[in-house]
Amino acid sequence: MTLLITLFAAIISTVVWYKNAPKSEMQTGILCWIYWGATLMWTVDAVFEYAELGSAFFEPEPAAVLNDTLLGLAAVALGLLIWLIVLLIRDPKGNLRAALFKKKKE
Repeated sequence: MTLLITLFAAIISTVVWYKNAPKSEMQTGILCWIYWGATLMWTVDAVFEYAELGSAFFEPEPAAVLNDTLLGLAAVALGLLIWLIVLLIRDPKGNLRAALFKKKKE
C-alpha cells in the first residue's frame, strides 16, 4: 500500500510539475524527487519482500494493510512538509520576505 500511495503522489506531482515546467515558481520539481525517491525505495522493498515470502506476499493481513496505508499517508504528508519548508526558505515569489519586512505606514 505504501508503494501505491507514493506512486500516485509521484505521478500527480510530476503532472503538476510538467504543466508548470518552464516557470517552476512553486518548486514542484523537489516534490517530484521526494515522491519518486520514496516510490523507488518501496519498490526495492517490495521486490525483496516478495523474494523472501513468495506467494504469501499477495495475501497480507488486514492489520498489515492498515499499517502500510498509514505509513504511506505519513510519507506523503512528510514529503509535503519538507517541500513547504523548502518553499518558505527559498521564497520564489518574495511574499514571505515582503510580509516580514513590511514597514508600517504612519
